[in-house]
Amino acid sequence: ADPSHNVNSRPLDTNIEKEDPKQTTTTPFRPKSSTTMALRLAASRTAARASGLRSLSTAPVDTTLDRAQSSETFESVLDRFAQDRACAVLRTKTSEDCPKAMQAAIDGGFKIVEFTLTTPDCLTHLSDFRAKYDGDVMVGCGTILSPEDAENAVDAGAEFIITPVMLPDVIEWCKERNIVVVPGCQTPTEMVNAYRHGAPLQKLFPGVAGGANWVRAVSAALPFLSINPTSGVDLDNAGEYLKNGAASVGLVAPLFDPVAIANKDWDQIAANAAKVMGNVKEAGVYDRKK
Repeated sequence: ADPSHNVNSRPLDTNIEKEDPKQTTTTPFRPKSSTTMALRLAASRTAARASGLRSLSTAPVDTTLDRAQSSETFESVLDRFAQDRACAVLRTKTSEDCPKAMQAAIDGGFKIVEFTLTTPDCLTHLSDFRAKYDGDVMVGCGTILSPEDAENAVDAGAEFIITPVMLPDVIEWCKERNIVVVPGCQTPTEMVNAYRHGAPLQKLFPGVAGGANWVRAVSAALPFLSINPTSGVDLDNAGEYLKNGAASVGLVAPLFDPVAIANKDWDQIAANAAKVMGNVKEAGVYDRKK
């Protein structure tokens, strides 16, 4: 709960009837009715605020809904994010380059990958990689902008959903089905709102001034958040973000160097992946917020 709204910090009505000392062991303390009502109202408001800060993903899931996942699957996806802590986020201009670039990232050590809908034939490639690496590499889909996009991605095999901005309808669709969703947020306010709607991870996008120091400050002030920076994360500073409070990170252009893709230099992308994963592993496993 917000400490600034702590009931104990509010002055109480001092005009309270005193009980006979001889009766203190049998008669409970009872403030006047006006004070009692004020305390009850304040306590109710405080409880409401505390409840509002809890992720709505703890609400019961209707397992009869289409595409609903089990709680075990939901938890296993979050465990993989906590364990591996880095996601390869791929956008390519051509369909041909997509599987080759992603394969290079996996060869370099990535165990979490994201195909984005801006890539031609995205869902076909996603489905192929899910079938090829099921249980070894976790596959998700990004640039999701509507519940319909999310449906199509899950049908193709996506194990998690990424949105570029904070979209309550997509978050709630995923939350109702126990599907991990990571919405794009640019401010602490958006992150808290995403959390309240049921997003267990909050993607920091685009990048912010201060980088890892910003993540450290926000994580300290709002410790229930699990922040996933993408823009601004590179091969050298990924570990720094993780050591300063980020739950995980996403690698885009620094990993999938546009020049390397243009030159079909898949070995360079594999080398980039190996370098960044080395830095990520030094940060250790993330202590999940439960």
